[in-house]
Amino acid sequence: MQTKQNQTTRRTFLRGTVAGAAGLVASRAFSAPLGANGDVRVAVIGFNGRGAGHIKSLEEIPGVRIVALCDVDANVLAKGVASQAKKNNTVTAYSDYRKLMLDPEVDAVTIATPNHTHTLIAMTAMQHGKHVYVEKPVCHNIWEGRQLLNAAEKVAKKGLVVQHGMQRRSSPGWAEAMAWVKEGHIGKVTLSRGVNYKSRISTGKVAEAIQPKDGMIKGTFHDLRNVKTDPAGAPQEVDVDYKLWAGPRGMQPVHRSQFHYDWHWQWAFGNGDIGNQGPHQTDVGRWALGDPELLPKRVMSFGGRWGYKDDGETANNQMAFWAYEPAPLLFDNRGLPLKDMDWKLEPVFRVNGKTAAARVGNVIHCEGGYVIEAKAYDKEGQAIKKFENFNDGPDHMLNFINSVRAGKIINPNLHVSHGFHAASLAHLANISYRLGKAANVAEVQERLKNDKAGLETLEHFVKNLEDNKIDLNVDKISAGPWLEFDPVSEKFTGEFAEEANKLATENYVEEFKLPEV
Repeated sequence: MQTKQNQTTRRTFLRGTVAGAAGLVASRAFSAPLGANGDVRVAVIGFNGRGAGHIKSLEEIPGVRIVALCDVDANVLAKGVASQAKKNNTVTAYSDYRKLMLDPEVDAVTIATPNHTHTLIAMTAMQHGKHVYVEKPVCHNIWEGRQLLNAAEKVAKKGLVVQHGMQRRSSPGWAEAMAWVKEGHIGKVTLSRGVNYKSRISTGKVAEAIQPKDGMIKGTFHDLRNVKTDPAGAPQEVDVDYKLWAGPRGMQPVHRSQFHYDWHWQWAFGNGDIGNQGPHQTDVGRWALGDPELLPKRVMSFGGRWGYKDDGETANNQMAFWAYEPAPLLFDNRGLPLKDMDWKLEPVFRVNGKTAAARVGNVIHCEGGYVIEAKAYDKEGQAIKKFENFNDGPDHMLNFINSVRAGKIINPNLHVSHGFHAASLAHLANISYRLGKAANVAEVQERLKNDKAGLETLEHFVKNLEDNKIDLNVDKISAGPWLEFDPVSEKFTGEFAEEANKLATENYVEEFKLPEV
């Protein structure tokens, strides 16, 4: 996709990446580790959330040294450096990822910043000859995801590794389940389903937006994640270089009471839960379909933000349908409390030894039965197979390091292309949702009139909203249109093409423009 805001030509980028990185490749021999005693030297970029898990995983891998930490929040950065010092590890601290990229002591970076900077930082790292591990979603829109993937394929020829952060691809149990399904033990796949039943609370509503001052956001925000025990919200001290944090989006006023994390629910920075938790499930769902090489030709999504009035913009309850052939992919996200579960999913976490309310996972429907997470069932619901070593891929980071050592991706499941597809599925669905109009249940049923599974899921979806006292005659469903998509050009076609294609990319401020590859 061509974008007016991007003036960097393909040839210019390739000259910067291939010539620049190739020079580094020639002098640094990326096929071998570069640190003393063969250590792989890693920098973690963004570690106030998921990045803390990166640090923990890296610390457990022999022959890996964390040599640098980078975060735009000075408070977070200071705590991270101090934590490493207590472990007798001295790291270099950076607030600006661009300065980190010039550090010759860094071989690889892991990226766990807000979604809107994932691709930008990953491509900058590639241009400077660094191996890259980038969290999901690997991109904030379809266009930039394609640039990321193109760049990754170019630098792979020079021995650079770019890996996604969807850990289930490193789960032996999931790999066994996928192979078993592919062998046809319960017939052909008829539907691939992902679910995310995870209650999300209100973000709150600020009386007045917070304006950056001298490019900074400083002060006390409120952490509302434990609102039941702390209604006012725990104080959250923020000292953020907001120019770097906002990056390509520019320094917009801050419309949220919790600075960190709740950006997930604002379109400029996040992608809602379908782009937060969703890529894990849509990736597994696509895996079950045989990893189609192209994106689907049709997509439709509907939902809404129900239960509270807050500063969030994305849907907290959403369904999405992707018309893969010969079997479709469906995602069902519910962000309000559940009374009854639709599927026998294992709890994704426990609190004080007790099962928490959230349920997240995949169901693979086949002609002769179905697979739910670690088990396969026949059509009568009798368990017929259990998959061993079923987990969320704790060796995913180890596989990245092993790929870095090898100078190439050691398993096709680790390739960033899977990250691109999973993220793009979320973007396709969100584009349909954002073009949606208020509709009653009957109108949504009409959109799904030939989809038995879709109609059944809609029935449960509606019941859960009614259980939460949502009157859908008043707070109607935002029902997106079925969108036609050309998976070769990666552009929308048909009736809503003009509006949809505008949402498939974004504007980038001059200092943080992405190159086109």
